[in-house]
Amino acid sequence: MSSIATFLDRISFAVDRVLRLLAQIGVVMMVAFIALQVVARYGFSAPPAWTEEAARYAMVWVGLLGAAVSYRIGFDPRLVHLPATMPRPVLAGAALLRGAAVVVFLGPILFYSFYGPGMDPGRSFLARNIYTSAETFDMPMIFVAVTVPIFIIAIFLHGLAHCARGLAGLQAETKKRDPNAQDHA
Repeated sequence: MSSIATFLDRISFAVDRVLRLLAQIGVVMMVAFIALQVVARYGFSAPPAWTEEAARYAMVWVGLLGAAVSYRIGFDPRLVHLPATMPRPVLAGAALLRGAAVVVFLGPILFYSFYGPGMDPGRSFLARNIYTSAETFDMPMIFVAVTVPIFIIAIFLHGLAHCARGLAGLQAETKKRDPNAQDHA
C-alpha cells in the first residue's frame, strides 16, 4: 500500500506543480490584459474590445486551477475544522464525509462535461464549446471550457492521493516535501 500511496502522491504533487504554473501564467495574463485595457481606455481613449473578454477567460483558468491547488494543500473552505486531537474514528469519518461530498458535487459536473442527455457525447458541455467562438476574437470556447474537467480530475486525484497517504501513514513524508500541505480532516 505504501508504494501505491507514494506513487499517487508523486503524481498529485507533479500535477499540482503544473497547475500552479498554469495558474500563475493566468494571473500574469489577466493583469496584463487589464493593464492594457486601462492604458488604452484612459491613455488613448481607444480600448481594444478583446482585452476585457481575454481577462475574463484568464480569470476562469486562474479560479478553477487555483481551486485544485487549494484542495491539495488543504486550504479549501470547510464547514467544520476538527482538531487533530479528536479520536481517530471521528477524523476518519469526517474525511470520508468530506470526500463523499466532493464526489457527489463534482462527479455529475465531470460526467456532463463528457456526456450530454441520453449519454450522447455530442451534446456534452465540451462538445457544445468546440464550435462556439469568443465574442470579440476568433478563439474556440473549448480552450476555456476544458478547464472544468481538468480541475475536477485534479481534485479527484489529490483526494485519492490524500486517502492513500492517510491509509499508508505517509503524512510526515509529504509534509517534508510539500510544506504547504495541511491535513484534510
